Amino acid sequence: MDIGVFIPIGNNGWLISAHAPQYKPSFDLNRQIALKAEAYGLDFLLSMIKLRGFGGATQFWDYNLESFTLMAGLAAVTKRIKLFATAASPTLPPAIMARMAVTIDSIAPGRFGVNLITGWQRPEYAQMGLWPGDEHFARRYDHLSEYATIIRELWSTGRSDFKGDHFRMDDCRLLPLPSQRIPIVCAGQSGAGLEFMAEHADYNFCLGQGINTPGALAPVTARVQAAAAKTGRKIGSLALIMIIAAETDEAAMAKWEHYRAGADTEALAWMAGQAAADTRSGSDTNVRQYSLPEGAINLNMGTLIGSYASVARMLDEMSEVPGLSGVLLTFDDFLDGIEAFGQHIQPLMRSRDPARALAPA
Repeated sequence: MDIGVFIPIGNNGWLISAHAPQYKPSFDLNRQIALKAEAYGLDFLLSMIKLRGFGGATQFWDYNLESFTLMAGLAAVTKRIKLFATAASPTLPPAIMARMAVTIDSIAPGRFGVNLITGWQRPEYAQMGLWPGDEHFARRYDHLSEYATIIRELWSTGRSDFKGDHFRMDDCRLLPLPSQRIPIVCAGQSGAGLEFMAEHADYNFCLGQGINTPGALAPVTARVQAAAAKTGRKIGSLALIMIIAAETDEAAMAKWEHYRAGADTEALAWMAGQAAADTRSGSDTNVRQYSLPEGAINLNMGTLIGSYASVARMLDEMSEVPGLSGVLLTFDDFLDGIEAFGQHIQPLMRSRDPARALAPA
């Protein structure tokens, strides 16, 4: 099973709590994370794009870096680990994004991929005059499908004459071509999202399920495999998982309860309001993560809480879920969390080869 890190491009990572570690994003922080992840033999890094935060007492995600420029910087300081940047289709024309991707591929040949998102949270795009109108809620995967078609044409042939409802290319050219095929990740779980994934993506980025329930992912990955079977393409699922680990199960759970007690209720309320604005996306992952069950403070992602041995065991159980290619990890404290993963968790995992770890970062 591949292991990746969802690097903290926004402030405070993925815990919406005044009791969680409070920090701003920076290149230096993400460089340290990237080098630790690479040293411990982890497989990939993925950065999101977020253009407007949730406010509240913690100013959650009010501070954010830009995904492609960050990953270009990390490409230059790493040697082996794969890197995925996120492109929101309303913000970057497909030909420009395709050229940006080829540029990063020239920095890190064969190590770069793209996470494509439709952009559904109205305030992110309306603040810049880029919101296409509320009809985008219903048509966003049509828009993204045309987008993906264009970038694939450019990456494979260096030319696109695509004419669609949303984009019109006129003998558009792109050289040089990438050194290898650039993989695409997407996160859709609605019917339209799964259809897009089955046609265009190499990986499906999905949310883990619940607390300490590694097998609960099976219905999600089964839906992905069923959709992929219709197009005859091989697509792997990447599950978003938070790890909160300590020496003992009790100490780890105490940390989780402490974070929950400091929930930033104002930021959580703003986030829930954004999910309510989109009534047309069904079970789409990007929307569903903003509709949190009571007591959740980490974007509704799957959460593994326990001792190092317990977390290793649960990750091994997760690796046996059919269709799961890997997990995308977040931590309450990223630097300490990756160190603990590399030193104490990964060596206990049957699903990981200990020889992959090079040395402590």
